[in-house]
Amino acid sequence: MSHPARSDARDNRARMVEAASAVFGDEGLGAPMREVARRAGVGPATLYRHFPTKRALIAETFAAQRRACHTAVRDALADPDPWQGFRELVERICELHAHSGGFADAFMTAFPEAADFAADREHTLRAVTEVARRAQRAGRLRPDFVVDDLVLMLMAHRGVQNVPPATRLAASRRFAAYLIEAFRAAPDAGASAPLPPAARLHHAPPPTLR
Repeated sequence: MSHPARSDARDNRARMVEAASAVFGDEGLGAPMREVARRAGVGPATLYRHFPTKRALIAETFAAQRRACHTAVRDALADPDPWQGFRELVERICELHAHSGGFADAFMTAFPEAADFAADREHTLRAVTEVARRAQRAGRLRPDFVVDDLVLMLMAHRGVQNVPPATRLAASRRFAAYLIEAFRAAPDAGASAPLPPAARLHHAPPPTLR
């Protein structure tokens, strides 16, 4: 039988992590701890009792995303088809970033209190480099691709956070699909994968080709 006080503490901790995810997504990693406490409905002292530093709070808030990123890297390196491994790694990284603007910021920036993510970022980029080399040797990835191209893509992808939540994931998938096609060696319209459905971002009717 669980102790009521321990159960309340677990509930408080979960609520604080959920609030941190929302606050960091809305306001960035520079958002103050007191705003996280306010959003969670607890006092600052309670928040600091569970998370003495913002670094500890950020690490726990995005622990699941970090594990998912590590899994995506392992799967890409293990895929016997290097092009498929490259494609799926790009798609999964974009999806993780689309789900959480706070995680995207922690992954992409040098924010001091997100320093734990620097090793994740370097590990992921090393994996992308290795998978990309394999895909280039197989003649599937354009030979002038460099890992900085992926970094640039993820910087542009950050704009997906400005899309309404209901269509954000669809927009992210379509963005990733376009970029992957751009990375393909000698694109062949007949071999291209179909694009995911378009995300409806405005109310204007689609253009008609004449």
